[in-house]
Amino acid sequence: MRAIFILAAIFLFKTNLPEPKAASTTIPLCHTPANAMAELAASPNFRMLHETPRAFRYQGAGETVSFPAPDGKTASGFLLKSPKKSDKWLFVYQEWWGLNDYIKQEAAKLHKDLGDVNVLALDMYDGKVGTTREEAAKLMQGASAERLAAITKGGIQYAGPNAKIASIGWCFGGMLSLQNAILGGRRVVGCVMYYGRPENDIEKLKSLDTDVLGIFGSQDQGIPPATVSKFEEDMKAAGKKVTIKMYDAVHAFANPSNPKYDANAAADAYQLSLAYLKKKFG
Repeated sequence: MRAIFILAAIFLFKTNLPEPKAASTTIPLCHTPANAMAELAASPNFRMLHETPRAFRYQGAGETVSFPAPDGKTASGFLLKSPKKSDKWLFVYQEWWGLNDYIKQEAAKLHKDLGDVNVLALDMYDGKVGTTREEAAKLMQGASAERLAAITKGGIQYAGPNAKIASIGWCFGGMLSLQNAILGGRRVVGCVMYYGRPENDIEKLKSLDTDVLGIFGSQDQGIPPATVSKFEEDMKAAGKKVTIKMYDAVHAFANPSNPKYDANAAADAYQLSLAYLKKKFG
């Protein structure tokens, strides 16, 4: 009899329990990096790969231009026009420091050596420039992928529907140069990327209408050789051509403002890039 009472009590206890809640099927939102290199900027080790730039002021030709971007905001860049009317355009993408005078100087050098090509150094930080590691890291972390894409698309629209566009960039700009090639479609004829983080989405790489020239350093601890090898594999999987030139050098070896600047490697890389771009522009 006692056993019957115990069983009845257990039954009543169970029936009065609240119904268990169904497991949530909502996927929690995660905060993705603002851009593919923002995560690197948060790393103290990556920051230490960048020496504080030496003081320099560019005093040559060129002008600041503004143009609408598809996000409804205005974008800008530093433009050196072709001596004669031309639909050839080279987009120059800054390092993580921003569109500083060193980038303007490099744009002017390319403008002189390429001849009848419009050279536009896009301002990817909307007027901001970092002069210390901490400032540059914050700027790169704060650059949203959407705004970066909008500035690039605005530049492509500014160049015009008949433009033949190639791009070149270093570090942060190396990544952006490759993104330019992905976003620009058939108007893009060439892409040079110096030690920037490669795109690892093979479907995006499949959309490329150009080959890529990648320039890297074997001693680069930010974009190490293993990352470069993976990029080669991904490009092969996407059915696209990439030419890799690996120098025995550190990250940012081609930046003259870097105390670890490698003049010989930088000169060789520049000539390689110049020959590639001249061939692409015809």
